[in-house]
Amino acid sequence: MSLLCGDNMDRFLVKGAVGGLLGKREQEQTGEGPAELGEYEESTRKRTRTETPRNGVDLVGPSWQHIRAEGLDCDYTVLFGKAEADQIFRELEQEVEYFTGALTRVQVFGKWHSVPRKQATYGDAGLTYTFSGLTLSPKPWIPVLEQVRDRVSLVTGQTFNFVLINRYKDGCDHIGEHRDDERELAPGSPIASVSFGACRDFFFRHKDSRGKNPSRRVKVVRLPLAHGSLLMMNHPTNTHWYHSLPVRKKVLAPRVNLTFRKILPTKK
Repeated sequence: MSLLCGDNMDRFLVKGAVGGLLGKREQEQTGEGPAELGEYEESTRKRTRTETPRNGVDLVGPSWQHIRAEGLDCDYTVLFGKAEADQIFRELEQEVEYFTGALTRVQVFGKWHSVPRKQATYGDAGLTYTFSGLTLSPKPWIPVLEQVRDRVSLVTGQTFNFVLINRYKDGCDHIGEHRDDERELAPGSPIASVSFGACRDFFFRHKDSRGKNPSRRVKVVRLPLAHGSLLMMNHPTNTHWYHSLPVRKKVLAPRVNLTFRKILPTKK
């Protein structure tokens, strides 16, 4: 499958192996040295097209790359070929209805800020999801989201009832370090992150290595997320690692990211 990032997006593709060493620019920005990927480099040399994520089902499917470090357990693949990914991206651009008004602001450390990206939620009826001071009820599923959700379920054996959509208009739109550990998430369930559009750098930082005076040094893990790709963030990744999508001013094209989750039903 092609790793190109959509129509006229090839120039934004991050070159080199997924999860490769941090370049000089990224080291300067993060204050870290090369990414420490545990078993990743060795495992990717041995992947076959029949492998699935650890919690998946035994289906013939895409080639998986496994990213492992202390408390970090992720699986990565390019799930959609370029033509299909391009079509899905166009449909998402036409059909997704993003938040407006008060829902475009979030609360961080008691202060309200404008969200530096567009957001939307879709999912099963009767669910709610709370993050950054907002409690959201999802819109009903639309066909393009069901198409992506069902493909992810087919190759992983996991089911999802909710999706959070983030649209980044260019490399200036971003998301800061956070963990997807909200109380509504089903315990131990993975989060499936599917990307369409411009290829963007995705960073994992261990909770013990954050701040000006971290308790210890753990290397940052960098992963370029390609057009049509799927990243499975398995338990206990979100217990130990924060993730972010930093500013990349040289990226001029948009990106849409879908994070599929399994949410516990609202108690009555």
